[in-house]
Amino acid sequence: MNRYPVWKYTIIVIVLLLGLIYALPNFFGEAPAVQVSPAKSTTKIDATTQARVEEALKTAGLKPDLLTLDASAVRVRFTTTDDQLKARDALQHAFVPNPEEPSYVVALNLVSRSPNWLTALHAYPMYLGLDLRGGVDFLLQVDMKGVLDKRAETIAGDVRTSLRDKSVRGASVTRNGQTVEVRARDAAALEAAKRLFQDQQPDLVTTDSREGDDYLLKANFRPEAAVRIQGDALKQNVTTLHNRINELGVAEPVIQQQGIDRIVVQLPGVQDPTRAKDILGRTATLEMRMVDESAEARAAKTGGPVPFGSEKFPDVNGQPVIVKKQVLVTGENLTDARAGLDQQQNLPNVSLDLDAKGGRIMRDTSRENIGKLMAILLFEKGKGQAISVATIRGELGTHFSISGAMSSVDANNLALLLRAGSLAAPMEIIQERTIGPSLGADNIAKGFDSVMYGFAAIMVFMCIYYALFGVFSSIALAVNLLLLVAVLSILQATLTLPGIAAMALAIGVAIDSNVLINERVREELRNGAAPQAAIHAGYDRAWGTILDSNVTTLIAGVALLAFGSGPVRGFAVVHCIGIVTSMFSAVFFSRGLVNFWYGRKKKLKTVSIGTVWRPKTDDAAVAE
Repeated sequence: MNRYPVWKYTIIVIVLLLGLIYALPNFFGEAPAVQVSPAKSTTKIDATTQARVEEALKTAGLKPDLLTLDASAVRVRFTTTDDQLKARDALQHAFVPNPEEPSYVVALNLVSRSPNWLTALHAYPMYLGLDLRGGVDFLLQVDMKGVLDKRAETIAGDVRTSLRDKSVRGASVTRNGQTVEVRARDAAALEAAKRLFQDQQPDLVTTDSREGDDYLLKANFRPEAAVRIQGDALKQNVTTLHNRINELGVAEPVIQQQGIDRIVVQLPGVQDPTRAKDILGRTATLEMRMVDESAEARAAKTGGPVPFGSEKFPDVNGQPVIVKKQVLVTGENLTDARAGLDQQQNLPNVSLDLDAKGGRIMRDTSRENIGKLMAILLFEKGKGQAISVATIRGELGTHFSISGAMSSVDANNLALLLRAGSLAAPMEIIQERTIGPSLGADNIAKGFDSVMYGFAAIMVFMCIYYALFGVFSSIALAVNLLLLVAVLSILQATLTLPGIAAMALAIGVAIDSNVLINERVREELRNGAAPQAAIHAGYDRAWGTILDSNVTTLIAGVALLAFGSGPVRGFAVVHCIGIVTSMFSAVFFSRGLVNFWYGRKKKLKTVSIGTVWRPKTDDAAVAE
């Protein structure tokens, strides 16, 4: 009657082993470390960088506990924070000789002390929130003027193309700040330009005037349109930042608008703050432009003046590239970017997918410029760089690829950056706040004490009131905590003070299920049932009540998760997971313990479940 089959015990053992393995990294703690990562997309992290780090530390007389190298950074772990600070200064001196033009970012970090065999099993500790472990808080300033400048440049290019398609002669289109100007030689060209703006550019209002023999048409943004365009750009930047943080694997970031032109980014418990800063600091504004191949442009490469209507940018090797100001396609038109191999030359490349508008522009431009050079510019931190200069070999469309002198790592990094989304407007980090772990040490201690003291008090009460069944309930409660920590670690969730509060609440919810079971068993014994039958009926009849109470509580938790934000969501995540783990531990696991202890006894006469209060009979009452 009260016996589990072997497969159920097998499930319990497997779950306990997995729970122990994935909860274990949280008990090793974290060690102070220094991280060296690239500040530019062209900077490489390889074995040479590792050797430079080792040499700099050796020169400073520092011996690290561990030095690791991966594709994004070199991390050096130390025993004390004093050694960490000394190493930071030494590496800063060696890798960042010019703070104005840094090639590397040297920053303090915390890394797990977990042994390598746990890391190999992808067992990592939970992230801790800003209020517990600290983290990084950025305030980003969005260049709202640049939003309208960029939109005006795009509109000027569209108008220029449309006038050419309509065979309108004697009209030239230029951009003067946020104003699109059309200079026409006759009234017919002026009227054609007016109709074009009315039909295709409803966000602009036009005014015309005479300048000598020419007609001048000026188009400016309507005030309401300018506000909408800037608001849309800010929203797109927020969405793009979310995508980038997701690419980094940061759990529960806080990314929200502040005012009309600022964005707050909080990265609680981030494992790689310098990588996050690098990704966030990149404006990653992608533009495709034609290369200026005129004689004046060739002279500009050697120090001559840049021709009117063109700009000069360095390529990945530092050589100057003269490109035209007219922007063909921007990152807004980019829908996907994937790293791969060129099937013809077997070289790394990046395949790009454009939307319909971008594909049409690229098709028209490439058809008219076969054999000419086209550059792909990436604007990072306000500075442009030609990441690719390639010859147009044929007509391009919505799908094409770029290749060149890039490695597979370069292709993957470029594809990640582009795939995460291009920002609609440049941004600049105007404030950075790093919250150290010492600020949250007191909160961690108090939160840990509250959970442990609550657990101990409940365990003492259960053991006194329910005897051996109370011991079983206490073991099940410990398993619930173990599984809760393990699941949070597997999900790489960020634990905050509200999360610790939810963890303490989970203890009460879990033990409530065991109280229901124990009281049902007592009730069956009180009604005269045999011990084995009482155990069986107690668990079966308590299950319905436990399920109802947990489902209703879970509904409330899901509502908090769906409509809450920030700390509320952190509470809801731990709360919901705690309900699920409590149902496993309080019902499935605790019954396995009871069945293992009592199920093998065929002639069971009593069970250790505390005092079973029996009601007085009528005869006894009369006798009294």
